[in-house]
Amino acid sequence: MPAINTTANGGMGGGKTRIAADIDFEADGKQVTWLKLPHSVHRSAYGHIAIPIACIKNGKGPTLLAMSGNHGDEYEGQVATTRLIRELEPKEIKGRVIVLPAANFPAAMAGMRTSPIDQGNLNRTFPGDPDGTPTWMISHYIETELVSRSDVILDLHSGGSSLLYIPSALMGVSKDKARTKKLLALTEAFGAPVGYVNLGGGGDRTSTGAAERAGKLRLGTELGGAGMVGLDSTRIAVEGVRRIMEHMGIAKETDLTRKKPKTRMMDVGGDDYYVYAPDAGLFEPHVDLGAMVKKGQTAGVVQFVDNPMRPPVPALFPRDGMVLCKRVPGRVERGDCLFHLSTDR
Repeated sequence: MPAINTTANGGMGGGKTRIAADIDFEADGKQVTWLKLPHSVHRSAYGHIAIPIACIKNGKGPTLLAMSGNHGDEYEGQVATTRLIRELEPKEIKGRVIVLPAANFPAAMAGMRTSPIDQGNLNRTFPGDPDGTPTWMISHYIETELVSRSDVILDLHSGGSSLLYIPSALMGVSKDKARTKKLLALTEAFGAPVGYVNLGGGGDRTSTGAAERAGKLRLGTELGGAGMVGLDSTRIAVEGVRRIMEHMGIAKETDLTRKKPKTRMMDVGGDDYYVYAPDAGLFEPHVDLGAMVKKGQTAGVVQFVDNPMRPPVPALFPRDGMVLCKRVPGRVERGDCLFHLSTDR
């Protein structure tokens, strides 16, 4: 495939979307349909990519955008939002819930982090481009048509096929103290074992950036991963979505909220919170998820099975912290993320 034209996909965010939507976001009731992203290929000259979407509405009230499949190999959120579409009825709510279960649809169908069509990482393409390739067109539609209609954006992620997380909810930081307070309340309301504040910032190319540009609240997650649909992490995703609806006043409070487990609030800072592979080879970890580690401690070593007499190369923790996330595949290339740390607030 030829290289992507990064100028054409420059993410200017201007212009009207070319994605058609047979849906009325202002109508009461339950609508489940498909967005139509024009996609002319050899197999189908006038075809489109059909991206599932639902809108469940009952009267006036807040709007929640619940989306998953931003990265296609992150499955727990996709299960939770798919169930939400089937199970949630308008009579249960006051307000509106928009559900996008497979945001980067080509990536979700391929079980890949990025799109097999244009190699686009949806969470690095906001605000998108209505005249770009499919991934940029999708992010443009999400920002201009969905984020703009929402009060809260719940973007469900997990570790995908390369990482495994302690199930977590996460938020960015804001210069606005009132906004930060609301984000902290959302993070705790989700009810994951860990809630962490991303002090490094989400970046303006992410769904966090889209929410900030629109003045909306965005909550993310990292719900397990390892290329699995984890039993516990999926339950946390399903229950967390419901708790957010209750927290927003869209749904009535239930025991899910009244008996919510306590969330351990933590911080994640800059580059020193991450451990990267120092060489290519087979990584042998020395610690596991949840371990409390010290600066300079050996995180693991890279072994060289092609040259057994070569001494292994150690990877060291650059700071104290708790192991929030670990790499799944044993084979590594130099620069692959091995561990992700967090520190108590």
